[in-house]
Amino acid sequence: MQLGHRARRAWWKVRKPTTYGVKALLIHPDDPSRCLAVRHSYVDQEWWALPGGGYNPKRETAEAAAIREVAEELSMPITARPIVLQTLTTNREGKVDNLTIVQATPTSEHFQLSAELSEARWVSTDPADLPTDEPTSRWLRLALACRPTTRS
Repeated sequence: MQLGHRARRAWWKVRKPTTYGVKALLIHPDDPSRCLAVRHSYVDQEWWALPGGGYNPKRETAEAAAIREVAEELSMPITARPIVLQTLTTNREGKVDNLTIVQATPTSEHFQLSAELSEARWVSTDPADLPTDEPTSRWLRLALACRPTTRS
């Protein structure tokens, strides 16, 4: 997977495409003070991040993509339609990336990692309680800062 990701990055620098991505802040179904953080197996492996991935807006919404990505990466169904926390555009990696961050609650706390993920764990939703000795993605921190205090 790492080789494929490197090849995509090189192509992005030449082609400069517009892409669409989604990240899902998953709130624990029984404890809204916890959320799921993941480590990807193919890029930024040391970083705690959010599950998610790319989608085609002509085929699905960001919310539908989040449900699909969570099912693919963690085998977790979502209880209700995710709520959009933030939509932003970045110009990193040589592409224009339209990113939507959503919040959702899975039906269960149990998950099964796909090959895309190397690790996942429930962590505090309080940014001050995130591990300081391990890197945390800016998207995870942004999602926690934007999230409403009520459950989704």
